[in-house]
Amino acid sequence: MLSLSDLTLHYGHSQILYDISMEARPGAVTCLMGTNGVGKTSLLKAISGTHARSGGAMVLDGADIARTTPAHALARAGVGYVPQGRDIFPLMTVKENLETGYACLPKSDWGIPDETFELFPILKQFLARRGGDLSGGQQQQLAIARALIAQPKLLLLDEPTEGIQPNIIKQIGEVIKYLRQKGDMAIILVEQFFDFAYDLGDHFVALERGRVIHNAPKADTPREVLLKKVSV
Repeated sequence: MLSLSDLTLHYGHSQILYDISMEARPGAVTCLMGTNGVGKTSLLKAISGTHARSGGAMVLDGADIARTTPAHALARAGVGYVPQGRDIFPLMTVKENLETGYACLPKSDWGIPDETFELFPILKQFLARRGGDLSGGQQQQLAIARALIAQPKLLLLDEPTEGIQPNIIKQIGEVIKYLRQKGDMAIILVEQFFDFAYDLGDHFVALERGRVIHNAPKADTPREVLLKKVSV
């Protein structure tokens, strides 16, 4: 679904990512790991188009993606992005937040699928409640549901467990497993909660100082070896 070759990224004159090459396949969870500040969020921004990469190639679902392709075009091409901090619209209702996903769809597909409320039952109860009045865990569920409304081929999740209570972390894990089992979506997960990531991951990419230091399937990634590479 996604292939990156020698991707680089700068913020001004500072280079953040160096020659990143990796793949994310449908029906698999690719975990992007490393300590704070190694470039994980920057890589998701490059993939989603929220910050243009400086160089390198990106292929999405067989199509070459130009370096300057904007985020809205990548969203329409099938990239769903749940950023760190969630970025829900606090003054809009839950229903209105979900409906923002329609922007990526033809009008004939506008509608909130029943599956949304099967995955996140609490959202059905709170459709008329403002996003800013939800708890952090409820906002995270809303952010993921909103991304799924747009029917992504590639789902990017940036720290989905951050600041979330354990019961919702478990629920989010079950949702990720369900999406993986459907087999038609590639998932890239950035996650500091090691046990959560290692349990879910099918393939692991570890970064250090903006470079890939590990890129292998779970079968070739012993837990203790990976933990050593991504720990301070």
